[in-house]
Amino acid sequence: MDNQVLFAAIFLIAGISALQFYRGRKLNLMLMEHYIRAVKEVINPEDELYTWLGGYIGFRAEYKVNRGNIRKFEYTLTLLPRHSLLYFPIALITSRHDKLYVVVRPFSEIKREAHLIQKGYYRMRPSIDDEELLKKEVVEIAGKQYEALYEKKRDVENLKALIESFSNPHNVKHVSLTPKTNVFYIQMKPEPETIGSDIERVVRFLTSSPL
Repeated sequence: MDNQVLFAAIFLIAGISALQFYRGRKLNLMLMEHYIRAVKEVINPEDELYTWLGGYIGFRAEYKVNRGNIRKFEYTLTLLPRHSLLYFPIALITSRHDKLYVVVRPFSEIKREAHLIQKGYYRMRPSIDDEELLKKEVVEIAGKQYEALYEKKRDVENLKALIESFSNPHNVKHVSLTPKTNVFYIQMKPEPETIGSDIERVVRFLTSSPL
C-alpha cells in the first residue's frame, strides 16, 4: 500500500511538472516575442543581432541604430524559469522578478559619472570605479529611496526626472552614466504593458538631455 501511494505521488508530481514545463515555456516564449516586438517598434534599428541565453530564460539583443544620439542600443532580458516547477519558487526568492538590462552607446561623449541605485535592491552592490571620488546622498523618488553617486548634481537631477517619468518608477533599480565606457545603463523590472512607453522615455532622455 505504501509503495502504491509513493508511485501515485511520483506520477502526480511528474504530471504537474510536465504541465508546468509546457505552460511556462509557452509563456516565456510569448514574453520574449512581445518584448522584441515592442522594443523594435521604438528603436527601429538598422541592423539587429540576437543571442539566445539557453533554455527559455531570455536573450541578448544588439541593435545598430545610428540615429539621433544613439549609435548602438543593447539589452538583455532574463526571465523567471516559469517552465520549472522545482526551480521557479527558488528563483522568486533569489531573482525576484524578470529583469531587463539596457546598455546604450550614444554618439555624444558622456562627461561625468552619475548613478541612482534603489536602496536595498542589491544583495551585493556592483563596484563603481573611483567611487571614493564621487559625492553621495540619498534621494527619494516616488516614495522609494535611491543612493545617488555623482560628480555634478545636475546629472542626478536629470536621471531622477527620467525615473519619475516611467510608468512605474519603482521598476527602475539602477540607472547610470559612465564616461569611462561612454555608456548609459539602466536595470529595471520590465512589464509587458508598459515596456514600449518606457523605452520611448529612454530614447527621449538620450536625445534631448545633455549628457
